Amino acid sequence: MQLRTERVELHDGDFVDLCWSRREQGAIVLVLHGLEGSLHSHYAAGLMQALEHRGYRPVFMYFRGCSGEPNRLPRSYHSGDTGDIAEVIEHIGARMQAPVYAAVGFSLGGNALLKWLGETGDANPLSRAVAVSAPYDLAAAARRMQQGASRLYQNHLLNSLKRSYKRKFSRMASPLDIDVDEYSSFRDFDDAVTAPLHGFDSVDHYYRESSSRQYLKAIRVPTRLIHALDDPFMFADTAPHQHELSASVELLLSRYGGHVGFVAGRLPWKPRYWHEERIIEFLIE
Repeated sequence: MQLRTERVELHDGDFVDLCWSRREQGAIVLVLHGLEGSLHSHYAAGLMQALEHRGYRPVFMYFRGCSGEPNRLPRSYHSGDTGDIAEVIEHIGARMQAPVYAAVGFSLGGNALLKWLGETGDANPLSRAVAVSAPYDLAAAARRMQQGASRLYQNHLLNSLKRSYKRKFSRMASPLDIDVDEYSSFRDFDDAVTAPLHGFDSVDHYYRESSSRQYLKAIRVPTRLIHALDDPFMFADTAPHQHELSASVELLLSRYGGHVGFVAGRLPWKPRYWHEERIIEFLIE
């Protein structure tokens, strides 16, 4: 799949990078990745191709510092960071003279997308939205990642976060007097790094303000949530209940699927990605 890269200069002097489909026609769909994700994440390129195949014009947004080059400011991105999503969607609309039709967010990107949808309510410019494997309750997710086999995922992602921190602050002075290698859990890292870098008083303040679950009732854009009960990033009861959803939100709850691992089909060498099918069918008006 051939893509075109665009650097978007943000109002605060920082930047994010976009990867555009080379299709010149079709409704624009913004794709948001998960924690330490990229276009090479297992869910990203496949969805971009599926969207293009169905006539959409997908564009992939890298969160700050995730496109291979550290961002300029001493801050980064986080699960409740909705400002950059809003600015990018505004930028695309102005540049293309056409609104962004829909957005699809995975994991952290799904949480941030849902939070923004709830914050903006009736004023949100999208026509459709989908969140896949969003963590909904960040404090609960941090607890879950310290249990059983989930610790393997935690260790992998924490090591990536630590490398990103070191790479970034090898180029500039860090505002934090810390050694990131001391932290062995998401909660400890978020308390020492994520929260203070982004203006939160503590990890509890960060988790409380940034969790998307509390925003679901205020969403007015037709939105589909795709979630698996066996997601290793969350407890079985993490998925929101019906009374927490607005009339615009529907929840597709699967017994199996893990974390963004909704694979179907009878032939191992010819998998079908169930979440891609459910995304595409929802985007069709």
